[in-house]
Amino acid sequence: MYLYIEMWNVTTKWMKLGHEERRKLMDDMKGRIKNMKASGVENLGWARNDEHTPYRSDYRYMTVWKMPSIAEVEVLESNLKKTGWYEYFSQANSRGKLINQDEAIDFLVDIEESSTSLT
Repeated sequence: MYLYIEMWNVTTKWMKLGHEERRKLMDDMKGRIKNMKASGVENLGWARNDEHTPYRSDYRYMTVWKMPSIAEVEVLESNLKKTGWYEYFSQANSRGKLINQDEAIDFLVDIEESSTSLT
């Protein structure tokens, strides 16, 4: 199982589109998402980034996905590219295999300096 997180801001190019053009792109994406749901992809929700979030990212919009495998993640990434999404939105993505809390904590406790980059 994979988690996939998209965060984005609209671009000037998006703002220059008319409402009908925007709707057409979004309808195309909605159709692709509907097809993906048949393979077990779950969209956990969309949100606008709360202005009062501590350590807030610079992205205004987000959505979170739960996907059965990396293959479905790659289908989503392909669909975003095919619809022209990245032409209209400045975006950052995160993806990774879903692990439980104990695995995550153990990894962070046991992490060695040579196995990761430090900030």
